[in-house]
Parts: sequence; structure tokens; C-alpha cells
Amino acid sequence: MKTTVCESCANYVYDEESDCMCCEVNLDEDEMLKFMSSQTYNCPYFRLDDEYGIVRKQN
Repeated sequence: MKTTVCESCANYVYDEESDCMCCEVNLDEDEMLKFMSSQTYNCPYFRLDDEYGIVRKQN
């Protein structure tokens, strides 16, 4: 099983049209090959989905 942290990425969002969670980033052909062939892939587009970050900034 592939180890990814997609579920905690801000780019991993619910798509109403396909009724599933999807990545908003369009990987190019080389990036997709790395992602599909590697057990651990460090996505250069990963952003931690920190929904409480704005609250901390207000303090």
C-alpha cells in the first residue's frame, strides 16, 4: 500500500461532480510516473490543511 499524506493536504478536496475526494493539483507526466511507481512520494505541492491556522494568527 502506498504511503501518502494526501488526506491531510489542502489540495485534497471533495469533488461533488465525481462524489469523491480528489487532488486539485494536475501532476505532469513525469510527476505522475514518480507518484504511481514510488512507495513514498514527497509531493512538491503538499500544503498542510490546517483549518485552525487562521484562529492562531488572530491571537
